[in-house]
Amino acid sequence: MKNFKLLFVSSLLCFSLGAAAQKFTLEKSIVKFYSAATIENIEATNTKAVSIFNAATAEVAFVIPIKEFEFEKQLMKEHFNEKYLESEKYPKATFQGKFSDFVVKEGEQRAVAQGKLTIHGVTKEIEAPGTISMTGNIVTAQAKFKIKLEDYKIKIPQLLWQNIAEEVEVTVEFIYKPQ
Repeated sequence: MKNFKLLFVSSLLCFSLGAAAQKFTLEKSIVKFYSAATIENIEATNTKAVSIFNAATAEVAFVIPIKEFEFEKQLMKEHFNEKYLESEKYPKATFQGKFSDFVVKEGEQRAVAQGKLTIHGVTKEIEAPGTISMTGNIVTAQAKFKIKLEDYKIKIPQLLWQNIAEEVEVTVEFIYKPQ
């Protein structure tokens, strides 16, 4: 996993080598998803994402290892990895894009992350509204958005339609430090 992170961050640097301003790497990440369903709500958290942010170009990219999502119940985690996300076959979710309307300045500002989100081997263009805060050399990016499972070919068995929502809310918080 460590080699994967190093390789990922190194490869992401390639897309931003021409920029003169500061680049940021991830210091802390929290990725959550929430599925509100009739019978049972499902919630999971992942703190193992890897990301890079180029303030000069507003480009951002991240990788989230699917198996690192933690659930309240072990059985939920097993079903998530084996039946729905097929994490052996599709071990990561990725995003590559940029923040629109981003300006390098101190304080908080609204921004929309626009780019390509890949989950379960399917890549879709998305827009995720959120905020970016700059305080000294620390950058915090936050977003909350929804994804439809069918858009990423994640199948819900007919028998379990009341257990799993067709649309899942995703919350992302990344805290970056200068590279």
